[in-house]
Formats: sequence, structure tokens, C-alpha cells
Amino acid sequence: MTAQTASPAPPTATRTTASGPSGDASAAEPADRTTGPSLSPSRAADFKTCPLLFRFRTIDRLPEQPSADQLRGTLVHAVLERLFDLPAEQRTPAAAAALITPQWQRLVAEEPALAELFTPTASPVPDEADLLADFLAGAGELVNGYFAVEDPQRLEPAERESLISTLVDDELLIRGYIDRLDVSPAGDLRVVDYKTGGAPREAFEGRALFQLKFYALVLWRTRGLVPKVLRLLYLKDAEVCDYRPDAEELERFERTLVALSQAIERAKRDRDFRPKPSRLCGWCRHQQLCPEFGGTPPPYPEPDDPVPGSAVAVTSTGTGDPAGTRDATGTGDPAGTRDATGAGRPG
Repeated sequence: MTAQTASPAPPTATRTTASGPSGDASAAEPADRTTGPSLSPSRAADFKTCPLLFRFRTIDRLPEQPSADQLRGTLVHAVLERLFDLPAEQRTPAAAAALITPQWQRLVAEEPALAELFTPTASPVPDEADLLADFLAGAGELVNGYFAVEDPQRLEPAERESLISTLVDDELLIRGYIDRLDVSPAGDLRVVDYKTGGAPREAFEGRALFQLKFYALVLWRTRGLVPKVLRLLYLKDAEVCDYRPDAEELERFERTLVALSQAIERAKRDRDFRPKPSRLCGWCRHQQLCPEFGGTPPPYPEPDDPVPGSAVAVTSTGTGDPAGTRDATGTGDPAGTRDATGAGRPG
């Protein structure tokens, strides 16, 4: 992976927010499947990080209140998506800043519980208006970080917030949402992911790339093209990290996902999801239920058990997603990507 100044992609003429280009029904069909094993980048990374965390999130579906940092990432993603609705010449820092408050209001309208994050709980603390102002100002700083690494006036994304999916190994459905897909006039693909956490240390670059390789594999299998570039935009540090995958690497990654899915299915069959202690445990919100911290997991849910009342599962569009294809963004693991690990440091 290399860090460098972003170079704009040549413009393209189309933009979609579906599972593929307009009219491409075949790309959308796998996502409609309701039976059989499935995997998203978030849930795959949860299991890799800690099988018990996977169980808490995917099987028990325990509530998790989003943090302010997670929510800020969601807000910034929404702003950057809407920015490209504007004509190219209007995509300025001022125009992006003007989108922050309306997008926040939209998120709260869709999920009123989000406003509770900014309700004072004790004195002396800043009042609600101050808390919200600081939150929105932090989002503005991240938006400014975006303009430090890209010029949106020279970009015309082919797709934004696009759901992509495919079957691998004839039965495993893999799917996820791409922040942005750029397509050059020559047909080259560039997958772009916005990260509102800090740029990772080299030891954690692989974690940050796991999600993008997932998307690259789906695009390769559905469109017959290996993406030319996988790009991570770290808005907090105003850094760009590019990675160039190849077909052989994606084949190995596909085998890894199949093996991971098989391990998940075995764990489900045996009801055996063991904790995996690591430095990420310090950020886990389920320590009170984890044996490593003296806790006891809840009884394993039966098929007919009701799903526990859930906290708001915020996404870049403000909607919940038990399948984990869309997650609150911007907090992440030490690589700065919450949706790649599900348990990580804020920011």
C-alpha cells in the first residue's frame, strides 16, 4: 500500500445507487436471496476479530448504541454522497459545509433516538447545543480533510453507496455497500472508501484493506474486471492509500472467505463461539457478557425467540442493517475502520 496525493479519475457519464449499472438485473439478483450462508465485510471481520463478538452482533443481535464518533462518520459519508448531486462547479468546501446541518437533520428525522447522544446527563457539562455544535464542527473538519486529498469538481463517480453482491463457491452470498466507484473512459475501476478515523500504522494496513478486497472480489465476479485501484481516503489525516490487486490475489481471498464462512457455519451448528482476546477487547461494548472479563453470555437464542430490542444501528443513510452490509462508519479498529472490525477505537 502506498500513501500519496490523490489523482482525479476521468469523468464518466453514469451514476447508480443500485446493485450494479442501471438495467443490470443480474447484479442485483443475489442480494434477494433469503436462504443459505451469506457474508458481509463487517460480519466477516467480526468473526476474524472474535467469534463471540460475531455471535453477539449477528445471532444474539445485542443492542449497541452508536458513539458520537461513529455517528460523525455516518454524517460525513452522507454529506460526501450528497455533494456529488451538485453540478461539478458547485462542489466547493462551502457547499459541502452547507450540507452538514441538513444531513444531520435528515438522520435525526429518520432515527429520532440519535438526538439522545447530545442530551446532557449530569452537571457541570456542556449543554445540548454546545455538544451538538462541537459534533457538527468535528464533521466539518473531516469534510475539509476530504477536500485536502481530492477535488470533487474533477470527478464524476459511476456509483455511490452502491449495494453489490455475488455468489462464490456456488452457495456463499457475499455483499456490501461501496462508498464510491469511479470508472475511467477506458473502463478501469477504482473503488473508493472514506475513512473518518486516523490513517493506520503499517501493521494494521491489512485490516483496512480487507473490506476493499471484499468489494474488489464482488466486482471481479460480477463484471469480469479486477479493479485497477483500491483507494482509502483518510479524512482525519488527509492521507490517501492506494492498493492495486490482481486476479491471483483475489482468488486467494475468495478461498479465504469460503473457509471463513465454513468456520462460521460450524460454529453455528455447534453453538460454539469462543472469545478471542486481543488489544481490541478494550473497545468492545460487550465485556460484561464475555467470559474473558468474568461475564456469562446470554442463552443461545432459539429460532423462534424474539429479537432483542435493538439500539439504533446507524448507517450512512440512517438505516439499520442486521446483516451488517452497512455499518456506522468512521470508528474502526486501529486501522481506523469500524466496519472492517466492528470493535475499535473511536475516530
